[in-house]
Amino acid sequence: MDKNIIYFAGGCLWGVQAFIKTLPGVVATEAGRANGKTNSLSSDYDGYAECVKTTFDGSVISVTQLIEFFFEIIDPYSINKQGNDIGLKYRTGIYSGNNNHLEEAINYISSRNDSNKIVVEVEPLTNYVKSADEHQDRLSKHPNDYCHIPKELLIKYRK
Repeated sequence: MDKNIIYFAGGCLWGVQAFIKTLPGVVATEAGRANGKTNSLSSDYDGYAECVKTTFDGSVISVTQLIEFFFEIIDPYSINKQGNDIGLKYRTGIYSGNNNHLEEAINYISSRNDSNKIVVEVEPLTNYVKSADEHQDRLSKHPNDYCHIPKELLIKYRK
């Protein structure tokens, strides 16, 4: 199995994780924080984006396919806002330590007819911190919590 890791920030991480874990080829997900300046969960906001660490089998699903799915659940034109979640930590982004993943993301976005309006960050992963346990698979444990992603979409690809 060709295991890869990529990080998706799409607003509140609860719904992003609930959606991504249903996709074919996704091996594991973890709620976390991308590209902040500290390794602490208890410090003041340090510039991170809420994200989902996504481990996937590259022989089953490509980075481009994952990004296509990701674009189903985000508003790619919205700056620092998804649904009712507003703030820098709710920005959209695609992060990876693998330059090939970033190139695929850039190519996907630039190939779209609306590429000039898309504000999704595509950047190297510089820091990652796993979120507290209470945020891991949150919507599985608390299905009535707020989520900016419609329930029908959350389960669209459920296995």
